[in-house]
Amino acid sequence: MPSPAPSRAAPRLHLALQRGRGVAALPLVRSRLRRLVLAALEADANLTLRFVAMAEGRSLNAAYRGRDDATNVLTFPYGDGAGDIVLCIPVIRREAREQKKNFEHHLAHLVIHGVLHAQGYDHDEPEAAHSMETREISLLQRFRIADPYRARSD
Repeated sequence: MPSPAPSRAAPRLHLALQRGRGVAALPLVRSRLRRLVLAALEADANLTLRFVAMAEGRSLNAAYRGRDDATNVLTFPYGDGAGDIVLCIPVIRREAREQKKNFEHHLAHLVIHGVLHAQGYDHDEPEAAHSMETREISLLQRFRIADPYRARSD
């Protein structure tokens, strides 16, 4: 009888959490943020999650994407598993309200989305977008969070 395949060790994570000016507290407890990142991790990583207010989100989006508004999440992958993921709390709150989503669920989705980007996932082409969205949906199900791409039926 063949021996079972050796199980792959779980990826190692060094995670830094930062709050930008105007962000009084982390939007989720550290342990929850770490679990979300670890769920999406496919290789060892050194990541920073930075939670920012509108001014910093807008400034970063203008500097790195040429857009004069804040966006929900920006990911800066540096290779070798390193990256910064910037989440703009006011934008995420507004989107959750507009889309009638639970704020924590929407934030969880965007944390996972950012981690996947840091690992090389992209959504520029339809096939890549489908692959990334499928992975996000699967990961969110582990946390009992509904498919964020499913149209609301109310």
